[in-house]
Order: sequence, then C-alpha cells, then structure tokens
Amino acid sequence: MGAPLLQQIQQGCDDLALTLSEKQRQQLLSYVTLLAKWNKVYNLTSVRDIDVMVSRHLLDSLTVLPFLAGHSLLDVGSGAGLPGIPIAIARPDLAVTLLDSNSKKTRFLQQAKAELALDNVTVIHERIEQAKLPVFDLVTARAFSTIADIIDLTERHCHDASRLLLMKGVYPEDELMRVEGNFKLESVHVLEVPGYEGQRHLVELVRG
Repeated sequence: MGAPLLQQIQQGCDDLALTLSEKQRQQLLSYVTLLAKWNKVYNLTSVRDIDVMVSRHLLDSLTVLPFLAGHSLLDVGSGAGLPGIPIAIARPDLAVTLLDSNSKKTRFLQQAKAELALDNVTVIHERIEQAKLPVFDLVTARAFSTIADIIDLTERHCHDASRLLLMKGVYPEDELMRVEGNFKLESVHVLEVPGYEGQRHLVELVRG
C-alpha cells in the first residue's frame, strides 16, 4: 500500500508545483497512514478511504502553502491536524500551533507530532475562547465555524499585520457579507486540488 500512496502524494505535489524532499514525502505518507489507522477507532474524519484522504486532506491542505508568510501559525479547530500538520511537514521553518477542544483529536495530534518528529509543532487541548496564547502571524481554519465567528474568536491572538487564511468549499458569499471589524477581505482564491472535483476556496483576510 505504501508505494502507490507515495506515488499519489508525489504526483499531487508535482501537480501543485511543490518541491518536497524524500523525508517530507515519507512524513506525509506516515501521517495519512496514521490517520487512517486511528480513524477506525476514533472517527477523526468522515473520509474512510485512505486514497481519498490523500486528495481530500493532504493535497487540499498543501494548496495553502503559496499563501503563507511569516514565522508562526495557529491552526484553530485543527481536528485531525488539517491543514496544520501537512503545512508543518512542508514548512519546517514555520512554528505551527494546533489547537482543538476535542481530547481524542489532540491525543492523535500528539501521537502524530511524536511519530513524525515534528519539532516545529505545538499541540494545545483547549477551547479557543479560553486559550492563553501568544500572537501569531497567520491563523488557519478548515471546516471550523463561520468567517465572522473565526475573526471574533482569534482576533486577540493576532497582531497588526496578521492574516487569516480560511479554507472553504463553495464560494462563501453570505459569510463574506458579514465580515466587519478590524479584518478586511484581501482576496478569495480558487484552489485546485489534484484528484478532487469539488469546489475549494481560500479566504484571505488582513488586519486593517
């Protein structure tokens, strides 16, 4: 199973014009294998097929890479580590904090951090409302709450130049109409995920 999955990961990275080392590709393979294993018991994701996990989870998360700038990232409502763990693998120079309030999911995140030797990852089991965190250059979220709610929940963990990178499915027109306060819409990027035909968008907001 490992060789075909590794080939699928490599092809997806090629399609995304990403250059990853052999170690990074192996880490991505180890991560999705671990996710599939834990998912049988802990129901971390509704996706059951490991081949589908590669496109729907791994490659989907990696589409964010061209939009990353800065040194620290908070992945709020990280769940099974998406997009935080694939980002941390691809960007070992980036300090990635994975936050989730679900204990079984943060146990998985701790296990993934240990098995993949991700020294740039910090796992926090806490609700974002109660979390005592520093400020971050970037905040990501995937399948977590509305845009307005994410702004409200994470603004105190952002500095004047922080950016929010929020992953959505179909174009979130209604949510964008409710954006207000200190964050402004910078752009909405259409994401092309290799092997996945559904709509994917990345909403980029900046403080200003």
